[in-house]
Amino acid sequence: MDPVIPIALLSILLGAVIALLFFKTYFIKRKSEINSIAKPEPQSDPKKPTKPAQSVTKKSHAKPHSHASDKDQNKRHHSLDLNTLKGHGDSVSGLCFSSDGRSLATACADGVVRVFKLDDASSKSFKFLRINLPAGGHPVAVTFSDDASSVVVASETHFGASLYMYGEEKAKPTNDSKQQSKLPLPEIKWEHHKIHDKSAVLTLVGAAATYGSADGSTVVASCSEGTEIKLWHGKTGKVLGSADTNQLKNTMATISPNGRFIAAAAFTADVKVWEIVYSKDGSVKEVPKVMQLKGHKSAVTWLCFTPNSEQIITASKDGSIRTWNINVRYHLDEDPKTVKVFPIPLHDSNGATLHYDRLSLSPDGKILAATHGSTLQWLCVETGKVLDTADKAHDGTGQTFVLATASVDKKVKLWAAPSLHST
Repeated sequence: MDPVIPIALLSILLGAVIALLFFKTYFIKRKSEINSIAKPEPQSDPKKPTKPAQSVTKKSHAKPHSHASDKDQNKRHHSLDLNTLKGHGDSVSGLCFSSDGRSLATACADGVVRVFKLDDASSKSFKFLRINLPAGGHPVAVTFSDDASSVVVASETHFGASLYMYGEEKAKPTNDSKQQSKLPLPEIKWEHHKIHDKSAVLTLVGAAATYGSADGSTVVASCSEGTEIKLWHGKTGKVLGSADTNQLKNTMATISPNGRFIAAAAFTADVKVWEIVYSKDGSVKEVPKVMQLKGHKSAVTWLCFTPNSEQIITASKDGSIRTWNINVRYHLDEDPKTVKVFPIPLHDSNGATLHYDRLSLSPDGKILAATHGSTLQWLCVETGKVLDTADKAHDGTGQTFVLATASVDKKVKLWAAPSLHST
């Protein structure tokens, strides 16, 4: 007998056994997979609606942000951390409180502007109004117009920046109490496109013009990344005037609370100030440059007016904060005076002084909130001393005074102001 034949038969037999074991294992596995599909685990269902739940906010705003466990963890992060507004679909680039401090508008890169009702900053949920911008635009800044139901939004497209003013339609009288309680949907009241040619908008600020013969209407200033600053009438959208910094590129610009002055930081050590001159009928007559703040040795990164519109606080890369008195007779060539100079009390691990990139003043003018990246500090305006610090405020301003901060982490945080007696 040929010895090759038994070897061949043995090989065939072993191959058959191996194939049988393989297919048996395969069919057992398929059977378990079919069973798992036919009988899903009960825990999987409640997780499904978690993400799409945002779509409910278009009709019902009662419970858009019920994140109790997350909020509790955030409260432990810092004693002044009041709350976190979640639900934004992308980074938040613009924030603005209404004049009464009860509403907060946010501009988000997901194409939506949200106006939150902050009756209780520590609440587990907030009612909010959702404004969807026209397709193709991304909101970068927002400010309130004449009241908390009107907002002006700066939107960026490939063709340049646009401004939209959204206002609520008056609800039609009805006997149905349920319909009366329903928030009217906002609609575009006016719009302008390519407002700074192809330049982007850096800051958008509004203020009620109450100085002199001004009629109390809201004046809005849009600051471009170029050198131009434009003034707009909040209610009608009419262009009221413009100013040009003529200094490389702008960093930011803002309006004094009484609507009298515009001040801008523009990558230089000096700050230029313009006056909005009003006619007897309340309209804007002209916007001349009236003074310049000179004293910093390096670029001014941010500035803000005090509530009485008579002083300006500036932060600079030279490591200092300055308070300026601008209530001077500039028409007689009297220069603004430096009232206080404080060193910025923030340093890196090597001891080098860091600069602030944002400033915000409490409504009473006594507490200055300043940020450097994700670090948030509160300072006493009178002494320059640190009242409190929140490191990594983001891992990625009413009685208690509330400050709002935003970041690329898709969150907006609400902070309580520290006591002036903090150490």
